[in-house]
Amino acid sequence: MDSDSVVGSIEGQRHYPLTTLRVIRGVLCLLVLVSTAFVLLVYFGFWTAIILRFFSVHHSRKASAFFFGIWIALWPFFFEKINKTKVVFSGDQVPDKERVLLVANHRTEVDWMYLWDLALRKGCHGYIREQKCKRSQKYASENGLPVLKNVLLPKTKGFYACLENLRGSLDAVYDITIGYRHRCPSFLDNIFGVDPAEVHIHVNRVSLSEIPTSEIEVSSWLMNMFSLKDKMLSDFYRKGHFPREGSEQELSQIKCAVNFIFVMILTGTCTFFTFFSIWFRIYVSLVCAYMASATCFNLRPTPIFQF
Repeated sequence: MDSDSVVGSIEGQRHYPLTTLRVIRGVLCLLVLVSTAFVLLVYFGFWTAIILRFFSVHHSRKASAFFFGIWIALWPFFFEKINKTKVVFSGDQVPDKERVLLVANHRTEVDWMYLWDLALRKGCHGYIREQKCKRSQKYASENGLPVLKNVLLPKTKGFYACLENLRGSLDAVYDITIGYRHRCPSFLDNIFGVDPAEVHIHVNRVSLSEIPTSEIEVSSWLMNMFSLKDKMLSDFYRKGHFPREGSEQELSQIKCAVNFIFVMILTGTCTFFTFFSIWFRIYVSLVCAYMASATCFNLRPTPIFQF
């Protein structure tokens, strides 16, 4: 049985049925994620990313990363602890808080959510399609490139540009390969908790000294790496796992719960003042207007003082 038929058989059924309870729970989770994102952005993101930036870019980034991080941590909590999705890591065990460039496969729109699971475990969570696959295969066959079944062709020029700009500040490159059992999930599958049953994440840590420096050699190296990723995914769909499982620990239930309670207290307090104080409503209106304008016209405050 080839990898395509294995994928088809795996993706033909949901792990959990879509019950009324799961729909209600999914809607509540989505409301929590959206409302907390809005409140944290308006009440804390504005002060850390705009006001504090006038005085210190470094402290602005650190403070922004803190509030972004506590929000990001809600996603693994919902998926791993509430929806009971099993996340299995394999490959290299990576050090905490490294400065890295991630290279991952893109089977579905939710891959990035599970990269946050890795980031949360390493303390870096604050700093961070199938039709396309067919077009990628057609392009590869017409241009003499490897035809990949499970991943898209990598953007070699974009990777080289990122690598060259960041090489002086990177510790390593992480080659991340993500496989799903028993079905490749959509965003709503995740929210409602019907899929995936398991997410398998294989991590290959690549030292910068192992990566060539010329653009042609980097392109060849990256293409070879994606060919290996494609073979690894074919093996995953046949065997049900990646090699060298168990490289990361489980998320702490207590830490996840404490983070959730902390975020909900902040959100509830700010929401209360917004509804019962005219001055807070004026503040929210002004901040929203400023952020919309800043986004539209790409406005960024210039630091006046440094500390």
